Amino acid sequence: MIRIRGLLKSFGRRRVLQGVDLDVGTGETVVVIGGSGCGKSTLLKCVVGLIPTDGGTIVVDDMNLQSIRGDGERSEWRGKFGYLFQEGALFDSMSVWENVSFGLKYMTAIPPSRYRRIASEKLALVGLKDVEDLKPAQLSGGMKKRVALARAIAASPRYILYDEPTTGLDPIMSDVINNLVLDLQKKLGVTSIAVTHDMKSAFKIATRIAMLHEGRVLAVGSPAEIRESREPAVRQFIEGRSTGPIGAV
Repeated sequence: MIRIRGLLKSFGRRRVLQGVDLDVGTGETVVVIGGSGCGKSTLLKCVVGLIPTDGGTIVVDDMNLQSIRGDGERSEWRGKFGYLFQEGALFDSMSVWENVSFGLKYMTAIPPSRYRRIASEKLALVGLKDVEDLKPAQLSGGMKKRVALARAIAASPRYILYDEPTTGLDPIMSDVINNLVLDLQKKLGVTSIAVTHDMKSAFKIATRIAMLHEGRVLAVGSPAEIRESREPAVRQFIEGRSTGPIGAV
């Protein structure tokens, strides 16, 4: 359902993505791993259309991102996705329910009278109740992450993109988020791409794992296949060793 071929992206003279090829099948959760600065978050932002690509193709539901013209088609593309930002990206001045329902105005024809009820339903899916009128400053880190996840699914997207879903969380709350990702995949039947450096999370939520290295997909396989890989960069990353082909950034 998502097909990426030869994806290129540079920032000035720095070439980040240098020909990424990746397929994500219906109902899969593909986890993208790799060293800091390897382009994991950049890949997600290219897929959702937040930043322009320099070359290659991204095709979703037979719709080619590079062929999109006009605001209408761009909105249709972005409406396919829910996006969990790395730091949550909640609006401090808005209540929880206003944050969750924010995208409904721009991506759906749902009347505003239904926004709060939808927000409550999505919050319940991520295990939150009676928080609708709180502000983000009144929430714990784990609660903020779950509110951001509720916002990502508010418009019932077919695809969810997770940017470091467990960053900044303690091990217990990280596992709560991992279980939510698995639960949402089962309940909603969504197709997902998650980027993470947390190998415990990657092995738990992934259908397949893809390793980005030097701007390309170096290896891809099931969690078991990646765990047993003999590729030096893959071994260095999953073992967390400072020595090897992956340099510090």
